[in-house]
Amino acid sequence: MLCRVFQTIEREIMYYVPDGTKICGYYFCKRCQNKFLSLQTMKSIPCPDCESEIDYEIGPDEKMEDILDSAELLQIIEGEEEVEKMDGLLSLAITGGDFDWI
Repeated sequence: MLCRVFQTIEREIMYYVPDGTKICGYYFCKRCQNKFLSLQTMKSIPCPDCESEIDYEIGPDEKMEDILDSAELLQIIEGEEEVEKMDGLLSLAITGGDFDWI
């Protein structure tokens, strides 16, 4: 399967679904508008992109930011072929159809 790479100004983030995955969740994050696959299939989960932005080093006068379950489950993808197909479609959507990065 393919790795999807999102490039932002500050960093590069990878979302990965391993080969042979038979069931996964297709999620949409309300905060950052990213769509991604996850091995989890719960109704909502923390978005990996939003979660990575949380600063855990806080001072005595600061408050710990809550990790919100900002990613909502759109669909459960079942079957190895279906997971691979969705992974490929998301990869093409992110790269704009550029096959050179594969």
